[in-house]
Amino acid sequence: MDFSFGDDLNAYLAELDAFIEAEIRPLEQADDNIRFFDHRREWARTDFEAGGLPRHEWENLLRTATRRADAAGHWRFSAPSRYGGKDGSNLWMAVIREHLARRGLGLHNDLQNEHSIVGNFPFVAMFDQWGTDAQKEEFILGGFAGQRRVAFGLTEPHHGSDATHMETRAVREVRDGVAGWRIDGEKMWITGMHVASHCATFARTDGKAGDARGISCFLVPNPSDGLQIEEYLWTFNMPTDHPRLSFTNVWVPDSALLGEEGRGLALAQSFVHQNRIRQAASSLGAAQYCVDESVAYARSRKPFGEELARNQGIQFPLVELATQCEMLRLLIHKTAWEMDNVPHAQWEHQLSDHISMCNYWANRLVCEAADRAMQVHGGIGYSRHKPFEHIYRHHRRYRITEGAEEIQMRKVAAYLFGYMGPKKGQLGG
Repeated sequence: MDFSFGDDLNAYLAELDAFIEAEIRPLEQADDNIRFFDHRREWARTDFEAGGLPRHEWENLLRTATRRADAAGHWRFSAPSRYGGKDGSNLWMAVIREHLARRGLGLHNDLQNEHSIVGNFPFVAMFDQWGTDAQKEEFILGGFAGQRRVAFGLTEPHHGSDATHMETRAVREVRDGVAGWRIDGEKMWITGMHVASHCATFARTDGKAGDARGISCFLVPNPSDGLQIEEYLWTFNMPTDHPRLSFTNVWVPDSALLGEEGRGLALAQSFVHQNRIRQAASSLGAAQYCVDESVAYARSRKPFGEELARNQGIQFPLVELATQCEMLRLLIHKTAWEMDNVPHAQWEHQLSDHISMCNYWANRLVCEAADRAMQVHGGIGYSRHKPFEHIYRHHRRYRITEGAEEIQMRKVAAYLFGYMGPKKGQLGG
């Protein structure tokens, strides 16, 4: 087994680094844009008088960086070539996402807004696999052109982790001679609705509470009559773009249905599997950054006339974190490679446990690494003049989103004990 990246991948990482230095770093340093990344970052990014939403200047800067990355051929890397991408593999994406996060906080990669010069597009795979030709044209190509942006409307106020007890419902209804669906219900934590053109809204269309079948996905335009953004919920890491929504007598035509009626959870699983492996890689990169910075600081800091790094109380916690980074890196690479070699539709049945292992452990690890980095750096580590508090506050979110770590551990347990996955029916009664 060859564990080397290969010349092609190493060359591409070098190309990305060169692009960052030539195009992104100067933009980050221009016109006091550094305020979005230094100790002023939370205030500079957040419009506290507008419900805590991201400031326009901040999002405009991200869009400028994205346009430069797209013009250079990097932003769509993971997308199929027929949509202007490079058919980037899951393995390459994992390596790239770790590499960019390991560089530290900057305009090249700021996951608070899911921003990166190498974009993450779980919706592309959803539309490519389940969308009609018209939906692919409108939402994939239109998305890359900036004409469409889709929010992911799965979570509900009373059923955060359990989508199968979904209370949002859609029933068939003809209006003005056009067949369609009336949607009523509530959603919560629907990221990006302030700029979304549509909300991919999951609603029960058949079956009873607890059934996996009978949930469908509808592309609801934003705004729509009856679709109300009730409030933006302030979070541990600001700004916020995570609102609570209500749907009251919202109507969409049949053409708004994405995928097969009643099989919407398959779309949701596709979305979260891609996000989970890429978030895992990014969390690993951020964790390694915290370790690297802590090691460098401990070698340079000399309290009582001796390097801080000489103390085993400093060494041993960082040794444990470094060891976990190494082990996790191998699991992420192996799992991403498996995703490249197993059909997309089979990930849930063959690889979901490994994807969950990568994600929940990486998200836990980065929080531990950021906390340790604060401790090693002392007072300056706790301040906002270092990025560790930002890393902790941002990545702490991922222990809850895309499936809380307890839900992911339950998924791993289901595979381990044969309740689902390849071992199903082989163990127990």
